[in-house]
Amino acid sequence: MFRKTRGAILCPSCGRLINADAPVCLVCGRRNPGMWGFAGPLRMVFRSLDFTNAVTVACITLYIVSLVFDPGAALRPRGMLGVFSPSLDALLTLGAAGAIPWELGRWWTLLTAIYLHGGLLHILFNVLWIRQLGPAVQEVYGPARLVVIFTVAGVVGFLASNTLGVPFTIGASGSIFGLLGAIVAYGRKRGGEYGRLVLRQYGQWAVLLFVLGFFMAGVNNWAHAGGFVGGFGAGLVLSLAERQAETALDWVLASAAIGVTVVAFALVLVTAFAR
Repeated sequence: MFRKTRGAILCPSCGRLINADAPVCLVCGRRNPGMWGFAGPLRMVFRSLDFTNAVTVACITLYIVSLVFDPGAALRPRGMLGVFSPSLDALLTLGAAGAIPWELGRWWTLLTAIYLHGGLLHILFNVLWIRQLGPAVQEVYGPARLVVIFTVAGVVGFLASNTLGVPFTIGASGSIFGLLGAIVAYGRKRGGEYGRLVLRQYGQWAVLLFVLGFFMAGVNNWAHAGGFVGGFGAGLVLSLAERQAETALDWVLASAAIGVTVVAFALVLVTAFAR
């Protein structure tokens, strides 16, 4: 069974050993520390979750699906930057975001578009950055908070670009900038020499990537800026792992982010079959 209603668990707030069915933690006073039996299992799930690998697999899988959806368009010569690019119809069917899908009421594209990519170089670049920054964010914030930061940053990035009229957009770049923003927030809150080093290194990366975006065709800089703001804000709001362990609220928020993303892709399927 997933729930654990008996035996000993660690309190989600203070980390002390308590009974799973205790009405209140005797150490920190938290009410219902067992979370109706879900506290222990949620802690185990998120400690074993490798979100970076999960995102990598999801992005690559959906990229392959987008190519198979319209192989003729994927093999059409488009220059070096357009090698193996899915068709617009394939990307829209799979959940591309933008002002036009937003006007059609497809709110779920704020989530699904994070995992879609428009070409071989696009997905290669983004996956490399995800695998570079994901573990770094997890180390200082924790696995559950990584899920929240990545998701919130991507959604905020697409909300910004939708509002500013970008017709169609895809990619994990907004979430990647959000990971940079979260680490910058960490460096700022941490302070001291180490905090300044973190702030300088990751801040420089963010500035460099943002500036490069203006010299590359088709880059959604509004999503980059919005994603950075979303990740920075989430990083300031969430407690730092070095100062406070992940709490039950972090697990609930991460579970909600994963759940809403799954629902979003389910709506993609419903919309695709309804066409």
